[in-house]
Amino acid sequence: MSDETKQTDEVKVEDKATETPEETKVEDKKTEAPEVKKEEAVEVEVPAKFKALVEQIENLSVLELNELVKVFEQKFGVSAQATAVAGVAEGGSAVEEKDSFIVELTSVGDQKIQVIKAVKEILGLGLKEAKDLVDGAPNVLKEDVKKEEAESWKAKIEEAGGKVELK
Repeated sequence: MSDETKQTDEVKVEDKATETPEETKVEDKKTEAPEVKKEEAVEVEVPAKFKALVEQIENLSVLELNELVKVFEQKFGVSAQATAVAGVAEGGSAVEEKDSFIVELTSVGDQKIQVIKAVKEILGLGLKEAKDLVDGAPNVLKEDVKKEEAESWKAKIEEAGGKVELK
């Protein structure tokens, strides 16, 4: 080390020695800024056969992406929602009221067209998709539906003439 660096280090040590403990605490708080994690764009290697598809998806608007996700959910019977696994807390009751249901169309009844219209409206499907669901009864319309929404759907479909079971 050069003499100049040693002198600067000594001056810093002396400055710290003259500080009161309160000043040191204030200074420490200033220097300990919370770390902000920045999400960096991770480069993902896209196989050649998917490059065109990925480029098309990159150019979609948020609304178009939302619509695409809904189409995938309906077409393949999957959900884009994250699933949460919850265990019973210690001391908590093992029997809790169910908050999500599976809505199953058990039978169509005499008013098939009305039931198709109700299913189309509830699930936001096209006419053909709603007709296929109704024709396939008994059929699961949707899984993990909130209690209030499931009861509302049941009422609408039963009003149209169909029979619905909540599981």
